[in-house]
Amino acid sequence: MITLIKIGGSLITDKLVPHCYRPDVMNALAAELKASFVLGRSRWIIGHGSGSFGHVEARKYGTMDGASSEEQWYGFCRVAQAAAALNQLVWTALVDQMLPVMRYPPSALAYAHDGKIVRMDTSAIEESMQRGLLPLVHGDVAFDRHRGATILSTETIFTHLAQTLPVKRIILLGEVDGVLDDQRQVISSITPANFERYRSFLGGSSGTDVTGGMLTKVTDMLALTASIPDLQIRIVNGLIAGNLTHALNETASVGTLIHHA
Repeated sequence: MITLIKIGGSLITDKLVPHCYRPDVMNALAAELKASFVLGRSRWIIGHGSGSFGHVEARKYGTMDGASSEEQWYGFCRVAQAAAALNQLVWTALVDQMLPVMRYPPSALAYAHDGKIVRMDTSAIEESMQRGLLPLVHGDVAFDRHRGATILSTETIFTHLAQTLPVKRIILLGEVDGVLDDQRQVISSITPANFERYRSFLGGSSGTDVTGGMLTKVTDMLALTASIPDLQIRIVNGLIAGNLTHALNETASVGTLIHHA
């Protein structure tokens, strides 16, 4: 069973301040991962968002919507550079905890059509897990047959991986306690049957985010559970110590569970 773990960009950066990394948050999450890691048994793929690194540059150059001009292609490279800069910080934090992490930039692996992944080479990712290593991916730029260029969010990458590999769980770490209702209380479970009851409560995201907020996240994840009925997706507050551990080890029910039925 493979678990996909997303560390939200809003969690490890201040999305209101360009290129503002939160090392204390990332280091705490890395320590929790280390405490739960068991060599040969922890089949995880870790991913992270771009936060105030990639999203700020992507907004400036409109990379999500494509590239054709010289300036836009330069922006494509600037977005990739910003995403890689944050990825280096995350990778360092994980390896410093003695976790066997290898990074795989999606811009070198994936190809898209109108924002959707149509091809992604996962052979090195699969080989890593067979060797007991933990692959690390992140939100990144990609070439796109229709737009020329686009941005692949971590959720888009995870969706493709879940449809390609034997993924059974996805943990999405953010800075809120889960999906909240109109009373700001955590919705414990969202399924296709009750989603319309909560749709109007789901807003966007704070700060600059070119890939959408909570409504997009929940809608995309529900669609994924429709194609993989036994998949379980949990949205968890990564700022609360122990939440990641509970989600990984299933020792307590935290956050919001998204599932098919």
